[in-house]
Amino acid sequence: MKPIITASECASEIAGPRPPVLLDVRWRQGGPHGRPDYEAGHIAGAVFVDLDADLAGPAGSGGRHPLPDPEEFGATMRRAGVSADTPVVVYDGGQGWAAARAWWLLRWTGHENVRVLDGGLAAWEGALDTELPVPVEGDFKPVPGALPLLDADGAAALARSGLLLDARAAERYRGEVEPIDRVAGHIPGAVSAPTTENVEKGGRFLPASSLAARFAGLGADRASEVGVYCGSGVSGAHEVLALAVAGIPAALYAGSWSEWTADGTRPVATGPQPL
Repeated sequence: MKPIITASECASEIAGPRPPVLLDVRWRQGGPHGRPDYEAGHIAGAVFVDLDADLAGPAGSGGRHPLPDPEEFGATMRRAGVSADTPVVVYDGGQGWAAARAWWLLRWTGHENVRVLDGGLAAWEGALDTELPVPVEGDFKPVPGALPLLDADGAAALARSGLLLDARAAERYRGEVEPIDRVAGHIPGAVSAPTTENVEKGGRFLPASSLAARFAGLGADRASEVGVYCGSGVSGAHEVLALAVAGIPAALYAGSWSEWTADGTRPVATGPQPL
């Protein structure tokens, strides 16, 4: 099953005999809360999910968006109507990062039928609704481990033995600027791969063949394993999704740069080269 779905395909499934559970995860780093936009208009039946509250644990030494407690995450998904056998479609405002985070968490905790609306709400051509749904509670029970996950030591090792991709902007990778985290630079050995280069101007993913060629050019075709990190495990999930579209399995370092730099003993590299 493809990990993304087009707006027209989604509309057809909504009108079909087995409509998906829809999750609205509008969010932007440092931006206004997504709930008011959701209440002003969303795809009919979609349930709002708060990235900061529902898709992450409390910020701290584990990074700005550490993984949520699996049981709490499962309870949130059940309240949203998610069951083990129901298809799920996740969307955000169009950037795709927040939707990818929800996709990754559901896949990591064992849900097998989850897709991201390609291009997000910006690609949706149907009417929007303001009615707040009251879904029937689902039965989804999370079982973490269905997707590969890296910790800091694992990310450091993978940067040496395989391919570790840094999904942040190139200038942050090089250490020229750092608008969010305490230290600028990148994990030694990591390769710069900004997630913004995985999508077209409108926010839709590049074709699978183009993504495969891009990642091959970065070394994915030669690597025994591929991993991804970003600032706090959000845009990194989007890069894992892009790799999945290209048919390349990849691990996520969920703590990412915000966790890496929380420990002042970890090494930091700067400049355009991995080391």
